Amino acid sequence: MSRLVPLLSGIALAAALPLFAATPAVQTFATNAGPVHITPIYHAAAIIQAGNDRIYIDPAKPANIAGLPPGDLILITDIHHDHMDPADIAALSKPGTEIVAPAAVQKTVTSARVLANGQSMTWRHWKITAVPMYNIRHLMPNGEPYHPKGRGNGYILTYGGKRFYFAGDTEGTPEMRALKNIDVAFIPMNLPYTMSPDEAAAAVKAFHPRIAIPYHYHGQDIQRFADDLKGSGIEVRLLDWYSNAEPETQSASQRK
Repeated sequence: MSRLVPLLSGIALAAALPLFAATPAVQTFATNAGPVHITPIYHAAAIIQAGNDRIYIDPAKPANIAGLPPGDLILITDIHHDHMDPADIAALSKPGTEIVAPAAVQKTVTSARVLANGQSMTWRHWKITAVPMYNIRHLMPNGEPYHPKGRGNGYILTYGGKRFYFAGDTEGTPEMRALKNIDVAFIPMNLPYTMSPDEAAAAVKAFHPRIAIPYHYHGQDIQRFADDLKGSGIEVRLLDWYSNAEPETQSASQRK
């Protein structure tokens, strides 16, 4: 079924930020190089914009991407269907779009540049660092982790002296807890695939970002996460990541 178009044309907000049918809150962060605008799309997908740079992270169904302009850079965290969607990647690409992903993703998205856990790269005025994302306690019935260590990437994006962390599908790993100087952290919480809100809050307290934003949280009580962080000095922002599904899936069962 072809996608309908409930996304309106972009509005002027520093860069041309798209206006969604159920407009998610655009988060704007000041940096030494100018503002960074981050807009939820759906679940784990977001648009990151600064100046003329447009970056997508994990565009995947059932996110409604109709009407969104192509990106300059697309970051993919993992091979699961709610993070890696070749059709959506193609729809948001143009000549010159760069795709960065772990090696497991590159087996399917063959044009991707591989960035392994612990590696960094420079793209325009951004530094992008891949952070391990994996399960420690929450396992599949066969005893294997939903996300084995080394397969997927979280990402730290540094721009204008500010550091933005998209954790990906992960628990509160030692690598996460050891992070320093994170300004904004996007943290998953959905059992059994990642963490509970309580576990997520405990992990966030360990590395103490300035701002923590739950994402990838379908079915979880994110207010509990916020309550756990009261008095910690960490600002929590609760955003709607689930109102922008494709029309044909709005009433269907949610993905993980």
